[in-house]
Amino acid sequence: MARTMTSDARKKDTREKIELGGLIVKAGLRYEKRALLLGALLDAARRIKSDEGERSRLTAIGVEAFGNDDQ
Repeated sequence: MARTMTSDARKKDTREKIELGGLIVKAGLRYEKRALLLGALLDAARRIKSDEGERSRLTAIGVEAFGNDDQ
């Protein structure tokens, strides 16, 4: 039997999804097709798993975009 999420867990999950959607908007990708966004994210996930330098490079770009206020 599937376990149901508690109200607090659902709220946390919803908030996280909203924040992640905000990253798409902040990156200027609001109007791109979902398949392109998913493809780009999957590609990035593969690259950062196999290349620590790529992880560091992308993190630096993100930190700069946030204005160094969020990592």
